[in-house]
Amino acid sequence: MPGKDDKADTVGLGQDVAWRLQAAAFATLIAGLRALGLERASALGGRLLRTFGPMTSVHRTVLRNLTLAFPDMDPVERARLAMAQWEQTGRTFAELTMMDRLTPASGRIEIVGAERLEAIRNEKRPVVFVSGHFANFELMPAVILAAGIPCQITYRATNNPYVDRQIRANRARYGVKLFAPKGGDGARELLAGMQRGESVALMNDQKFSEGPEVTFFGHPVNAAPGPSRLALRFGTVLQPMSVTRLPGVRFRLTVHEPIELESTGDRSADIARGVQAVTTFVEERVREHPVDWFWVHKRWPKPVYSGR
Repeated sequence: MPGKDDKADTVGLGQDVAWRLQAAAFATLIAGLRALGLERASALGGRLLRTFGPMTSVHRTVLRNLTLAFPDMDPVERARLAMAQWEQTGRTFAELTMMDRLTPASGRIEIVGAERLEAIRNEKRPVVFVSGHFANFELMPAVILAAGIPCQITYRATNNPYVDRQIRANRARYGVKLFAPKGGDGARELLAGMQRGESVALMNDQKFSEGPEVTFFGHPVNAAPGPSRLALRFGTVLQPMSVTRLPGVRFRLTVHEPIELESTGDRSADIARGVQAVTTFVEERVREHPVDWFWVHKRWPKPVYSGR
């Protein structure tokens, strides 16, 4: 976004040098992975995180999350799933460096419900795309944009402006150019975009300290009301999507039935129902393919974890 690179002008020389060194290392990593090619880079990323991920403190978070979600699962099976999700996460991180090779034209993405995307494009009516961090989640904006749908993609800038510039340039290779930063400025940009007829795409499975309290795997969580607010304001639908990883760096992307929100005049209640509907959608997808979800983040609030 305009002004993001100006961040480098407001820090001291030492910080700026550190950022530039980090950016150089990041560029070298990207170049190395791209040189390996998609299949080998994905496999390498999977092996590395499967090996080293369990050695980190984050592994405890993974196991706690799995216990909260699947309390009746055999502990041996939970341990196996924890290892498998590290491989999935490592593969995804490696693949993110070459998403221009994972577009629909690559032949690696099976799209279920593509007719729904065609209808959205042809009707020129903006929708609110919703999803979670499933498998290689970056495939979703790539597919939306490849379908010819103008769409604002929410984006949280990295602290290092030089790395951030590289990430944005990498995403532009496969068409992701309409960014909206997370936060107040981003909300205004999303509103302006929808007023222009552009759709918006939002991830809805991260920790959120505010918003309505809903249920996720039988536990209370706060979830972002933004998608439901936008859909109600513009009289449109929530359009869920999900991604499942298949063998051989291949994927199945599903465009699900849209979620129609009811406008009863009780705005708070209408939003809360929408938030629960999205949260339930994410839970259902996780239950179907638990290895595909991003288990490394703390989704539930502290009181829920305190009992674990």
